[in-house]
Amino acid sequence: MTTTVEKAQWFADSFTRITKNVSQAVLGKEEVVRLALTCMFAEGHLLLEDAPGTGKTALARAIAATVQGTHSRIQFTPDLLPSDITGVTIYEQKTGNWEFHKGPIFASIVLADEINRASPKTQSALLEVMEESRVTVDGVRHETGRPFMVIATQNPVEQAGTYKLPEAQLDRFLMKTELGYPDHDAGVSIILGSAAPDRSSRLKAVVSTQAVAEMADLAAGNHVDPAIASYVQSLCEVTRMDPTVRIGVSTRGAIGMMRAARVWAMAQGRNYVTPDDIQSLAQRVWAHRLVLDPDAEFGGATREAVISAALKAVDSPTARG
Repeated sequence: MTTTVEKAQWFADSFTRITKNVSQAVLGKEEVVRLALTCMFAEGHLLLEDAPGTGKTALARAIAATVQGTHSRIQFTPDLLPSDITGVTIYEQKTGNWEFHKGPIFASIVLADEINRASPKTQSALLEVMEESRVTVDGVRHETGRPFMVIATQNPVEQAGTYKLPEAQLDRFLMKTELGYPDHDAGVSIILGSAAPDRSSRLKAVVSTQAVAEMADLAAGNHVDPAIASYVQSLCEVTRMDPTVRIGVSTRGAIGMMRAARVWAMAQGRNYVTPDDIQSLAQRVWAHRLVLDPDAEFGGATREAVISAALKAVDSPTARG
């Protein structure tokens, strides 16, 4: 599907309208909202590493309410089982049939709260559904539907009793970001509205889930020049050759960047991707995928510094071909 200028502008107008609606529940965090919506329209997933009480649940609920979708929240704990997430097949005596009872993963927006508190076995239950938007239970596949996005959270402070997310799972998150605390004015507004803290419950839907799926399909057809693809590949290769890096940006990471950049460009009314789109998203899409050499990390090397160095080392395309 070729994306025209008119379609790109319609997408941008709809994206702005959705952003403003969600921002009524998540005050002072429009940039994070835009990133989260970019994840949704790119059909990816978001990892939030932030302190408790910064509005992560409110963000998930607000997006679900805005797109007329469903929302579920899974509190990850050490005793959580994979079937508690995906669902289970139960024998119904009345009908004499085995029936599948869906787990909380079957929702438009799924908040996986403190995902690193569950065991690796339970975390792995998310791998298939995050990659393919379906769950296989007893050999039967069950589709999650569209839209489908997992917003997972990690607490960066309290690490006792947590399990580090494996690199294979981190690679399945399209972006990683943080909400952070609100600024002064937003904080005052939140405090004044504390009598009814759940602002998302008052939001009205702006678009339907079907419209979200159509917008995702439209963004997937946004134009990417071969020079942009070459630029992204070169950036990935530079991260892989960095002496402080053990594992650089994967091919999945490069593909994820293209998906996100297409949406990011469309959200600005453009029917083509520019190097600026790649540079704007590089830290959010790629930093969490890197595995640093332990000695280099101990010496002060950071994932963000590796991405910044790659952006400086590779010349960006200057003209659209």
